[in-house]
Amino acid sequence: MNERTPSTTVLLRGGTVYSPADPFATAMVVEGGTVAWVGSEGAADSFVDGVDEVVHLDGALVTPAFTDAHVHTTATGLALTGLDLTSAGSLADALARTAAFSRDRPGDRVLLGHGWDESRWPERRTPSRQELDEAVGGRPLYLTRVDVHSAVVTTALLDLVPGVRDLPGYHPEGPLTSDAHHAVRRAAHAAVTPAQRLAVQRAALRHAASLGISAVHECAGPDISSEDDLTGLLALAAAESGPRVFGYWAEAVKDASGLDRIRDLGAVGAGGDLFVDGSLGSRTACLHAPYADAPHGGVSFIDTDTIAAHVATCTEAGVQAGFHAIGDAAVSSVVAGVRAAAERVGADRIRALRHRVEHAEMMTPDAITGFAELGLIASVQPAFDAAWGGEEGMYAERLGAERARTLNSYAAMVRAGVPLVLGSDSPVTPLDPWGAVRAAAFHRTPGHRISARAAFNAHTRGGWRAVGRDDTGVLMPGAPADYVLWRGGELVVQAPDERVANWSTDPRSGTPGLPDVAPDRALPVALRTVVSGRTVYARPNE
Repeated sequence: MNERTPSTTVLLRGGTVYSPADPFATAMVVEGGTVAWVGSEGAADSFVDGVDEVVHLDGALVTPAFTDAHVHTTATGLALTGLDLTSAGSLADALARTAAFSRDRPGDRVLLGHGWDESRWPERRTPSRQELDEAVGGRPLYLTRVDVHSAVVTTALLDLVPGVRDLPGYHPEGPLTSDAHHAVRRAAHAAVTPAQRLAVQRAALRHAASLGISAVHECAGPDISSEDDLTGLLALAAAESGPRVFGYWAEAVKDASGLDRIRDLGAVGAGGDLFVDGSLGSRTACLHAPYADAPHGGVSFIDTDTIAAHVATCTEAGVQAGFHAIGDAAVSSVVAGVRAAAERVGADRIRALRHRVEHAEMMTPDAITGFAELGLIASVQPAFDAAWGGEEGMYAERLGAERARTLNSYAAMVRAGVPLVLGSDSPVTPLDPWGAVRAAAFHRTPGHRISARAAFNAHTRGGWRAVGRDDTGVLMPGAPADYVLWRGGELVVQAPDERVANWSTDPRSGTPGLPDVAPDRALPVALRTVVSGRTVYARPNE
């Protein structure tokens, strides 16, 4: 599987092509970076003499490549190459791994790690500052919680951030949140050299390509990363073969001049993780009613007036806006703010720009109606439910079982006409597109399940529609040639409603089949990932 130049013409045949142009397609022709034809095996014979290469699929499935609509690329690369505590089974295990990492990295100015989750540990508590100081021998250490909305740090790192102990969100022993967390994060990430940053970004993008991802939406911003981080990533993606990167910069604006920097950075929108609130795991998501395990309702970072001004300014300038909102109060504030902006600039202009809300986990019926009315895109992460849903999961612990069962209501959103796009929020949950399709189709709350086909479309074509491209994420003549060859099992058509047959292999339905993503089945393996006609990943020995 050698890399091809975009000028070649390629015939793929002898497999299954997932395409709305022909539900029974077994072959496809690609000219340069564009899909030229999709059809049957018999008709493919007429193309053989006119192509530069024939790829014999040997039964492989060809689908559009995935788009991950919410990624933090540098943090993903750091998790892939650094201290990853997502699999730590206990506090003691996490401390032991941290100590070993410190011994193995004697030259690091600041030790960086990610993924601890005290709700999964038998000790049911976070590591203390003293424990961390002892584990790393007094070195600077920054360890983010799995949701990345709080962090535990050592005394040596605090000493590098003047005034941090006076900032909101500082706790003498517990995790840091809010402004204090953002301050220590900036100090920790400043210790990453440009060469290190480039290396981890490259590692993250290569990993994405190996999973069949041809595009990622980088959710950057002053409280998440840095301008240099975003511009460096966009330059890397433009210079090298690999997944495309669409950048978002999360900074609220009040007038058109505030958008100049966002354009200068190369961002496609003023959104992503523009925080209206925090996260449920860190108890900073903003709720209408208090947490079940804390005497407060979370944190609100920006108000409705700021939301309205941001959306109106972006709309008048033709720029897509967006917000991070998880709690029901935060989501309601976004809907109210966008509705106020619509009164100022016109609802049609609001809908045309497809403004986004990241996560949108606690959706009330009124919020769902508002999303549909205003054309808001819900950028969701089904892996959140797989990780923290269920009667005994973190959601139930934070909210109580009744409220937890309302989270991530994908079926209700789809029925109302709310556009869904899927992502991972990596490194919060790993890059794993088929896993996300499975998590949406087998939601822990059965009433929230959507079909595997709907989830797949939201993870492919939906991600492109979210950046204003309706011609991509689907294999049909004229579309960009972003596709993946997969090795998987039998193709089926799955429906989420248990009152009907869940699985069908009947070809007479005329509905393209997808791999069986049931929890007991192995997920498909990417054999080749192609971006604009160029191979960016080929599985070894295939």
